[in-house]
Parts: sequence; C-alpha cells; structure tokens
Amino acid sequence: MEVNLENMLVLDRRSFALEVSSLFPLLLLRAADVGTVLLWSSSCALINTNMSAVPDGKKLVRSPSGLRMVPENGAFTSPFSLDEPQWVPDKECPRCMQCDTKFDFITRKHHCRRCGRCFCDKCCSQKVALPRMCFVDPVRQCAECSLISQKEVEFYDKQLKVLTAGGTFLVKVDSSEISETMVCRLSNNHRYLFLDGESHFEVELSRISSMQVLTEGSTPGEKDVCSYTSLLDSQISEGGSLRASGMVLQYKPPGSLNLQQLHMDTADDKRVASAWLAAMHKAAKLLYESRDQ
Repeated sequence: MEVNLENMLVLDRRSFALEVSSLFPLLLLRAADVGTVLLWSSSCALINTNMSAVPDGKKLVRSPSGLRMVPENGAFTSPFSLDEPQWVPDKECPRCMQCDTKFDFITRKHHCRRCGRCFCDKCCSQKVALPRMCFVDPVRQCAECSLISQKEVEFYDKQLKVLTAGGTFLVKVDSSEISETMVCRLSNNHRYLFLDGESHFEVELSRISSMQVLTEGSTPGEKDVCSYTSLLDSQISEGGSLRASGMVLQYKPPGSLNLQQLHMDTADDKRVASAWLAAMHKAAKLLYESRDQ
C-alpha cells in the first residue's frame, strides 16, 4: 500500500490525519508526547518520522545482580542510565575490599551491584534502589555506593518530575536577537528537551556538548560556556544564594556537524523556571557521569 503524502492534513502539532488509500477511512493518529507525522503502513505497523515519539517498549531481564526493566531497543536507553559493572572475580578477592576481613566458609563474600567490588556482609549489607541501572527492586550495595544511590533516588523522585513538568523561558537561537516565549520540558523517556511556543523543536540530550546554568547577575560569554566537567563542583539551588536565571546550551542538530546555541532566560513564573534550571543542573552532572563511564 502506498501512502499519498499529498493528501496529508496537519491538524495541529499533536494531531495529524492522512488518507492512506480508499480501503481505509481517514485515520486520525494522535502522538502522545510530541507533534510528529505518523504513517500507517500496509502491515498495520506505525512508522514514525521522528524518533522522539517512537513508543519505548520495556522488557524484564534477569542479570546476576537482579531483575531489571530495560528498553526493548537499546537506542532508547535513558541518557542518565549506567551500565552494570563487571564483578571482581571471586578468585581475585580473598579478603573484603573494605575492612580486609578474610573470606571463609562462615564469612561469605558479596558483590556491590553498583561498583562490582567484593565485600563481606557487614560492609555490603544495605539494599538501596538503583534506578540508573533500571533495577526493579532495591539491590545490595556497599556503604559508599549506597550513599550515592540514595541521592540519585531523590533526583528521580523530585527533580525529574520538575523537569518533565517544564518551565517557561524566553528562548533565542544562535545569535538571533529575537526571543520567543516557550515551555521547555524533558520528555518522559528523558532523552529530549521539548520546546513549545509558536514553533516547536527539540534537543536530544546526547547531542548537547556544553551547558552553562546562569545565575542572577551573571552574563554569558564564549569563555563562560561550561562543559559538564565544570558543573561538578558548582552549587546551584532553587532558593539559595546562587539562584538560576537562565541557561546556555550548545548542541549539534541531527545531520549537522556545526554547533547550535540556545539561550534561555526565565519568564513568567520565575520561581518555577528557576526550580527547573536547578533540576537541569543536577541532571547535567548525571549526564556527565554516564558519558564518562
């Protein structure tokens, strides 16, 4: 069956209809997350011209560390995700790698699910949620890793909700002096930033090369645009002394080798927008860690 693109009718950014043949009535296909053109093939499969709107199927897999709920297609993995570590082989760890206790028939060895190192039960007794590795249940972790994971659970429970809810900004692209009021939010699969106003466009997080979160009183400049590494030691909070007022992103659009820059300033409800930027600042740290893995 051939699709007649000339008969395609765009209703709005989130609803589209197209006439595929006389065998089918006019089909109204609604994209759940972002405006995109959806086509219906002869095999009744949904073909998506925009990868950000492809449904993210999940599957349950069992690993040595426990059950994990992961994307069916590895290309749809969250940019915040971490790969499971390789466990230190049992023969290479005769003693606990924390307290140096010798393993024997009574003192058993346990592997931390986050770092893969080998510990005794006393040094690796805590079971903590590890959403960055998609575990269904809390898993055993050493003391050091459990503290890190607990902070990340707070990010998943609080900051991610702020990011997906969105904030309102004045957005300028590259060197343009014209700004547009847009709502910026993180997609539900965490892979895209969606910007919606009179126009719509999106930025894939994996294509962001640098980011600067601006604070009140700061001005952006070429030398001030920070990479993820420079964000690790900086502190920005929703209501602290460093209150976020804007953001500068540099990224490569699909099919382009040239960097494009987005400049975003808080607009309308500055409290909500500032909270969104503070959450994005924390997200950038996790993105850096995932890339550095």
